[in-house]
Amino acid sequence: MPKMIGRLLLIILFVSVAALPFAETETRASANKIYRVPMIDTIEKGLHAFLKRSFDEAENAGAEVIFLEINTPGGFIDAASDIAKLMDETSQKIKIIAYINDDALSAGAFLALHADKIYMSPRGRIGAAAAIVSSGNAAAEKATSAWIAAMKNAAESSGRKIIYAEAMANGETELPEYGLGKGELLTLTASEALKVRYSDGTVTSFKELLKETGYENAEVVSTTETISESIARFVTHPIVVPILLSVAGLGLVLELYSPGFGVPGSMGVTALVLFFYGHLVAGLAGYETIILFGIGVVLIIAEFFLPGGIAGVIGSLAIFGSIIMAGGNPMYMAISVLIAVAIVIIGMVIIMKFFGKKLHLLNKVVLMDTTDTESGYVSNVNRVELLGRMAKTSTPLRPSGAIELDKERIDVVSEGSYIDKGKSVMIVKVEGSRIVVRETEEKGEIES
Repeated sequence: MPKMIGRLLLIILFVSVAALPFAETETRASANKIYRVPMIDTIEKGLHAFLKRSFDEAENAGAEVIFLEINTPGGFIDAASDIAKLMDETSQKIKIIAYINDDALSAGAFLALHADKIYMSPRGRIGAAAAIVSSGNAAAEKATSAWIAAMKNAAESSGRKIIYAEAMANGETELPEYGLGKGELLTLTASEALKVRYSDGTVTSFKELLKETGYENAEVVSTTETISESIARFVTHPIVVPILLSVAGLGLVLELYSPGFGVPGSMGVTALVLFFYGHLVAGLAGYETIILFGIGVVLIIAEFFLPGGIAGVIGSLAIFGSIIMAGGNPMYMAISVLIAVAIVIIGMVIIMKFFGKKLHLLNKVVLMDTTDTESGYVSNVNRVELLGRMAKTSTPLRPSGAIELDKERIDVVSEGSYIDKGKSVMIVKVEGSRIVVRETEEKGEIES
């Protein structure tokens, strides 16, 4: 019996040892997972949130590599810098391979250089990485110099010749072998990039890329943007931000002219909700900005019931502060706020000019009517019955003075000349409190 038990244990041990290679193979196969993450369209702050989620998901799933599929005309330097930092941190745990499926221009070229390897499609391009501000013009010399240095650092960190990265960002760099003179930026085709080792290979499809990199049998997980991330990418775009703020301001101002709460107010509130929602999803704003904005709104509402105007001023500052805090770049957000304020002021002037008589709320606090004589308004009683009456001056007129008529002392002015005391005058004009007299030799109806 003991011998049988011993033999059984030996058999179990032998089977276990023999199964170890198969178990290891199975474990390796289950871990052989890759992530395919797209980087398309303009590079802006909202893209960072999507890439951060995708990279974290890949890390938590134990992925071996992330394929970053790039097709972008470029974007904004501050957003690209944040994404580059994210790529550097992620590549310490997971390999990142960039697949340029058409274009990696401007900021796209900068980000491709932060990948561990670069592959391109036959029609792919990389380069033309000048520093451009949001207005579309070239950046200032200081910003351009910093951007050129960042491009050179990205190339050097990935073991590539920095001269080509410099030529992509600096129009003063000459490369005669590529027909590149001063004032031109370098853009490499797939074959040119492969030649100078700015590409590790040219593939016609993602399937071929997997085969080329040895992952043809791996499980591919493709990530896509959620609706929230798509909205965040749109509303955090530097061009969209001032438009949203302008719509919000104009909508709320127009609502002041309308009874109840209608379309303008709805548009204004919707624009504000989109603004803060997008910046929250993108990770640019925190809930403290929402709280500060809410405090500002409460203070402005309180201004209608409190005297002094202090609550309104503090409330306005709180709202502007919350908007500036919501963005990643305070300077740009301040400019966006100023643009929106200018548009709102222009809109208010137009509305006051053409629709001022139809105001609803503001006509309760703004005097819209004129008090002119033609409309029947005078500052004093208009004593037209005095016209043509004769009187005597009780004081000299220089040109103002007094006359006495029906034992009443009346302040008058002469037509311009000096009139001595005790002279006969005729009342020739009455304009409210202004009574004009003229000296005359006629005795007429004079009473003293």
